[in-house]
Amino acid sequence: MSGEDRPSGSGVPGEGVEVSEVADHIRGAWESWLVSLATDATAATAAAHLYAELPVEARDAWLVALAEDAPKVGVPTAAIYGPLLAVEADPQRRERIQRASNTTIGSITEVKLALLGTASGGVRIAVLVIPLYLDFVRVLMCRFVKDQGFDWVRQMPLVREGDAPDKGSVIDDIKLYASSRDAVVDELAHAVLAQRRHGGELPQVLRDCADLFSTGLFGSELR
Repeated sequence: MSGEDRPSGSGVPGEGVEVSEVADHIRGAWESWLVSLATDATAATAAAHLYAELPVEARDAWLVALAEDAPKVGVPTAAIYGPLLAVEADPQRRERIQRASNTTIGSITEVKLALLGTASGGVRIAVLVIPLYLDFVRVLMCRFVKDQGFDWVRQMPLVREGDAPDKGSVIDDIKLYASSRDAVVDELAHAVLAQRRHGGELPQVLRDCADLFSTGLFGSELR
């Protein structure tokens, strides 16, 4: 029955709107959202979180849809598949994503920028900026006292590089200065040991970043 044949006031949702129009609207919104993944860190983070919560069948369906739609939207495939690759743990599905997008996620050990700031009482703020894909990075931030352990550890899992902390940034009233990856990792490793000596649990975020320490003296402390 066409829209013209429906009786007035029939209560049919979308009355007067062709099904094809609704489908086109939904497809347009989906494609616009895919385009936003190239520039909008909030959208990319939302995509990563949503995909991570899906069951296996739904993840496969998402990848099937992307295989059809990604070439149509005119943005780098890395932008569309990168958020999924950032959270996918299954080796076969990761390989599938990598083949589809010709994309790899940057290693946790490939630190682009290391920052360190100090305050009275031995308090330190350490920041590592780690490339992911395109101009998206993850940011690891820690406040600690070298011989006592961590006050807090935070991670910004997906952020545009231009929005990440940089030299001169201030966190908790502590100004950050450029340092080296090795110097910051060494500081964090000492704090890990101090945390353990004082009977404290190692923050899960640092456990997830254990490969940073795998070649260092304190790698075994993170396992």
